Amino acid sequence: MRTCWSTSRLRCAWRSSSVLALSAGITLYVAASLRWEVPWAAGLVYAVMSLVCYLSYAADKSAARSGQWRTSERTLLWLGLACGWPGAILAQEHLRHKSAKLRFRGWFWLTVVLNLLGFGLLFTPLLPEWSPLYPFK
Repeated sequence: MRTCWSTSRLRCAWRSSSVLALSAGITLYVAASLRWEVPWAAGLVYAVMSLVCYLSYAADKSAARSGQWRTSERTLLWLGLACGWPGAILAQEHLRHKSAKLRFRGWFWLTVVLNLLGFGLLFTPLLPEWSPLYPFK
């Protein structure tokens, strides 16, 4: 883990919340895959959407620097919610883009939690068996 490049705690190269979220996501995916046979396509969706999301953040950062048309925050949040949040975290940390805007980060972390809850509901038996969404019938 790298050290902070300024005296502000918000400017650490890798925030503990980012490391925790990535660790939780990986742990949930691996545990669910080992226990309940998560389809391999789920991992592929996360990988592809993470790449798309990272590239979207990179394009937005480039546009911000050159004064060009920007990607809307709403689009970045939707990409994160649609399984791209690991790539968004990597982009926020590596590119230092959208990492200081507290309002955006609050909404972003909500999308991470919602995505992890959705994954848990879809690929683990957290839902009661009587639920029409129960995936293990």
